[in-house]
Amino acid sequence: MLRNTFAALALIISSVTLSHSVNAKPIATDELSVMPLMNGQTIPSASLKDLNDRTIDIAKITQGKPSVIFFYRGGWCPFCNSQMGQLKAIEPKLIEMGFQLIGISPDTPAKLKESMTEQDLSYTLLSDANLDVSKAFGLAYFTSEKVTNRYLSKMKLKNKLWQTPEGEQRLVLPVPAVYIADGNGLVHFQYVNPNFRVRPAPELIMTAASLIKQ
Repeated sequence: MLRNTFAALALIISSVTLSHSVNAKPIATDELSVMPLMNGQTIPSASLKDLNDRTIDIAKITQGKPSVIFFYRGGWCPFCNSQMGQLKAIEPKLIEMGFQLIGISPDTPAKLKESMTEQDLSYTLLSDANLDVSKAFGLAYFTSEKVTNRYLSKMKLKNKLWQTPEGEQRLVLPVPAVYIADGNGLVHFQYVNPNFRVRPAPELIMTAASLIKQ
C-alpha cells in the first residue's frame, strides 16, 4: 500500500513544461495505455453537456476560475460515489480558497440529476456521454469484452458502445482522474490511476490546491 502511494505521488509531482496545444487522443486499447493530459499543459477546448442538456466548453467554464476537475466512471460505480461524497466534504474549503469543483462522467444529464439528488451535491456535474472531454484529456479507454458484458448486464448501463479498431462493440470509460488548474487553465496537479478502486485522499487534493498560486 505504501509503495503504491509513493509511486502515485511520484507521478503526481513530476511536472514538465509542455506545449499548451492539446489534440484529442484516440481511445486507448485499455486502462494502462491512456496518455493523460500532464502538468504544464492547459485545459483543452472540448464540448460536453450540463444538467439542462446545454452544450458547454470545458475550457471556457474553467477560464478565469481556478478549478478542481475530477473524472469518474458514473453514478453506478460505488468507488465513484464514495469519492463524490469525500469531495462534497471538502468543497466548502475549496470554495474559500477560490476554486470551483467540477465532476465529469459519461452519465447522461438525467443520470447526473439523480446523483445530485441522491447525494445532495451542490458542485457542478457535467455529462461527457460523447467522450469528447475524456478523449481530449487522454483518459478514454476501451473496456474488455468481459467487463463490457458484465457492466451492461449487472449494472444495466445504457452507455453508448464504441467500435474498436477490430470492429468489436465495447464500453468506453474514463480512467478516474483529478486535475487542478489555475485561472488560466494551466494544469498544476494531476492524479491519474488506472486502478479505479484507488482515489486520491481529500487531504492530498487540499494540499495540492493550497500550493497553487491564484
